[in-house]
Amino acid sequence: MKYDLHAHTAYSVDGSLKPESVIKIAKSRGLSGIAITDHNTIKGGIEAKNYETDGFEVIIGSEIKTDRGDLIGLFLTDEVFSRDMREASVEIKEQGGLVVIPHPFDSFRGSAINPTVEDARMVDAIEVFNSRCLLPKCNKKALDLARKVGSGITAGSDAHYAREIGMAGIITSSDDLKLAIARGQVEIFGKRASLLNYNRYLSLKLGRRGDGL
Repeated sequence: MKYDLHAHTAYSVDGSLKPESVIKIAKSRGLSGIAITDHNTIKGGIEAKNYETDGFEVIIGSEIKTDRGDLIGLFLTDEVFSRDMREASVEIKEQGGLVVIPHPFDSFRGSAINPTVEDARMVDAIEVFNSRCLLPKCNKKALDLARKVGSGITAGSDAHYAREIGMAGIITSSDDLKLAIARGQVEIFGKRASLLNYNRYLSLKLGRRGDGL
């Protein structure tokens, strides 16, 4: 079973796709499921759940901007309100979710966490492959850290556009996806997104900021 564990919809200020569109595309690309991880909200994931079908799972998540940088919560049932990294982690765990550090060590993102060993031991998993990391060494450093502390691992496209959906993720044969992630019992697949997509993303993001969003 293949899952893309990091994707955005139009509920993210830098997203462009309706939740229904994300699910249709993910299914067409042979995914078994996808995590909707919009910025600071689970609204996209909740809406996407309406398009869940037998054999395809929608995981409700959110990419939360904390005082230390971005943190992802997976398998959420409620919004995460704290913007303190430790408190946000507690909120995620209290609702039965998994705490994930996305795109660590990415020097091109001001929102990326440069996690310490202590940070890595505090969370459930580290994203060890993100398609939008421009430098391969960022993903490698993330994998090295996960192996060092024995944490769970995830991977995802970080999709903001249709062509990016399913570019990266995890493969597992386990019926318990959450447990497989936490135990690191998954296989990673992925390829890097094109620089053209990244430039398009920056243009959209800056344009929306100019509109006051």
